[in-house]
Amino acid sequence: MAKRKSKKTIWIVLGIILVFGIVATVFFMNKSNGAIGVTTSKVARKTIIQSVSATGKIEPETEVKISSETSGEIIYLGVKEGDTVKTNQLLVRIKPDIIEAQLEQMKAGSEASKSEINAQKAQVDKTKADFDRAKELFNKGFISKQDFDASTLAYNASVASYESSLSRYKQSKAGQDQIERNMDRTSIFSPLNGIVTSLTVENGEKVVGSQMMTGTEMMKVADLRTMNAVVDVDENDIILVKVGDTARVEIDALPNRIINGVVIEIGHSAKSNALGTQDQVTNFSVKIRLLEAEPRLRPGMSCNAEIETETKRNVLSVPLQAVTIRDPRLENIENNSNDQQIKKVDEKEKAQKVERPPSVVFKKEGNKAKLIKVETGISDNGFIEITNGLSEGEEIISGTFQAVSKLLKDGSDIKIDSVSKKFKKK
Repeated sequence: MAKRKSKKTIWIVLGIILVFGIVATVFFMNKSNGAIGVTTSKVARKTIIQSVSATGKIEPETEVKISSETSGEIIYLGVKEGDTVKTNQLLVRIKPDIIEAQLEQMKAGSEASKSEINAQKAQVDKTKADFDRAKELFNKGFISKQDFDASTLAYNASVASYESSLSRYKQSKAGQDQIERNMDRTSIFSPLNGIVTSLTVENGEKVVGSQMMTGTEMMKVADLRTMNAVVDVDENDIILVKVGDTARVEIDALPNRIINGVVIEIGHSAKSNALGTQDQVTNFSVKIRLLEAEPRLRPGMSCNAEIETETKRNVLSVPLQAVTIRDPRLENIENNSNDQQIKKVDEKEKAQKVERPPSVVFKKEGNKAKLIKVETGISDNGFIEITNGLSEGEEIISGTFQAVSKLLKDGSDIKIDSVSKKFKKK
């Protein structure tokens, strides 16, 4: 009887041990399965170049629009698009028939005014003699005061008419001089050494002069020896850009060709597109002087520019994706409240959060993730500077993005992703 009880007790103990083992195995398997898969990297020193990206067009430093100041028909067109021209080279001649007719008319008016001056001068001489004689007779008492006043009035009137004729002659002569200058402007010369980059008229075409309105633009002449990239920089990035910053310009039409440049001008007035809509974009114009000659460049070519705004050498850095932002107050709400309470975050608390949540990284400590607050500096396309919070050589969690930004908490279980292990072995 005692032996049966003893066997029974043994089986009970073995059963308890077996159940405990199964529970422990399931527990540890669940615990292992609950670990978050991550990738890691080391804190290292690098050179970080902070840059701003922008797009725009290639433009010459000097480009002149050429229009005619006189209206008429083009009777000579001495260039075609793409031609190289020199300063004072004849480009266009306008038929001067209209100007010639106006000039003859003004010359006739000037001659008439000159004849009028001679006639008025003779009248002044006659009335002056009459006035002198009347004055002498009046002083001797031979004529009345009324006759003397009439002589004086006639003399003054003739002087006034003479002066008016002089003014009319000056006016007519000025008009004649202006027409003669317009006659000279029927021949249009190049104002600079350059290339004809645009030609919009043909020989025999009539053009409108620019004296009273916007005239016909006939061509553009540009000096292509000095070229600029004029790009639009977002309003959030413009404060980083300074005159003298180095730039790398890539031309869409010239693949695999990067031209060095330097920022020479920053616009102070904003350029807004799609104003008043949700697609509104505000940019500022930045002019980059290209430092390398490239004969294939043409005005209007599209380009992309990387403006290097700051460079720091041998600074502690981590991959960009390793740094995230966590608000401790929201973390506490999430850990200590149910789902309904998380959705109903008090608006007053939101209003009180005036400080930006701290930047954090997760450091690998064994199989755990430890949340570390850090201070950051500049960044490039792949790495960000760490100014405080980490030391060189420390192993931090750099992926996945979802793990770093959402899943990981302080003390979370982690496991190194198999892909990361294979990469490290290689």
